[in-house]
Amino acid sequence: MTEAILLVGGKGTRLRPLTVHTPKPMVRAAGVPFLTHQLARAKAAGVDHIVLATSYLAEVFEPYFGDGSSLGLHIEYVTEEEPLGTGGAIRNVASRLHSAPDDPVLVFNGDILTGLDIGRLVATHRETAADVSLHLTKVTDPRAYGLVPTDETGRVLAFLEKPETPEEIVTDQINAGAYVFRRSVIDTIPQGRPVSVERETFPDLLAAGAHLQGMVDSTYWLDLGTPAAFVRGSADLVLGRAPSPAVPGRCGDRLILPTARVAADAKLTGGTVVGEGAFVAEGARVFGSTILPGAVIEPGAVITDSLIGTRARVGERSVLTGTVIGDGAIIGPDNELRDGARIWCDAQIPAGAVRFSSDQ
Repeated sequence: MTEAILLVGGKGTRLRPLTVHTPKPMVRAAGVPFLTHQLARAKAAGVDHIVLATSYLAEVFEPYFGDGSSLGLHIEYVTEEEPLGTGGAIRNVASRLHSAPDDPVLVFNGDILTGLDIGRLVATHRETAADVSLHLTKVTDPRAYGLVPTDETGRVLAFLEKPETPEEIVTDQINAGAYVFRRSVIDTIPQGRPVSVERETFPDLLAAGAHLQGMVDSTYWLDLGTPAAFVRGSADLVLGRAPSPAVPGRCGDRLILPTARVAADAKLTGGTVVGEGAFVAEGARVFGSTILPGAVIEPGAVITDSLIGTRARVGERSVLTGTVIGDGAIIGPDNELRDGARIWCDAQIPAGAVRFSSDQ
């Protein structure tokens, strides 16, 4: 296995305001851009050439990763002028691949954190002589996903849209966002227009009699599309629940990056990350949260399952739960922000302006 395509062009609208200034794959998880974890895992599986299919804020990627040599990879970049969807993006980078027609090419979605055994997926693809092989995972409630039923040998039988009634839930297997394509199959995807692999490419291949193989791998899997999921994924990386060779330090209850400062009596637990140049003051308590570089947490603040943006500030005694604070935002003292609150970049909330309890 030598080549892979990483689809990193999405706008990350569900993650805003995290993605106002930063493309989703470059938002930091466990101290480094999330994309770093995917690149490191691909490298560990034997991949040496990766093409990044970029679109939104495409100019951010290459200055950070360069040619990939620091990671032991050869990275190339292809930018879509107009968004082309998952299938269109794969087809758009085909000219950069070096593989022979029957060689396998890995394809990853840029927002999935997974413990997938990449080598086993490639081996399954080779052993079954499939045209496309898909990583499938089992979920307790599949209603939010497309279903992928298979026969007893793992051969894909259908691609079913999100079920709306109990009778439509014929399997708990869903598309987990990692594939192996036979190189020649990529060239059959229409060029120059938006194409969805989930809604067009895969169903069309199946209808044409192609061999699509599913491999169920029920190790760690998380779609990082929402702020709550992203925060949880970062914490799981720090805690060691999600595997990655790119975590910049030992796994444990907290990860404090170089140049970050944390007061001696501040309490950091649950996989909390404190980024470079950030400061957590005395008496603050932070659980399962991400404090991005340059942010300031003032004395006595309590932060749970939240993400604090670059250079943002959380005032004294403020209590944040399940909250996202955009880059440069300022939360004054004595505020309470609860699950789902999103404070936009550079916004300012005066002292005691938002509360869910009395001020006494």
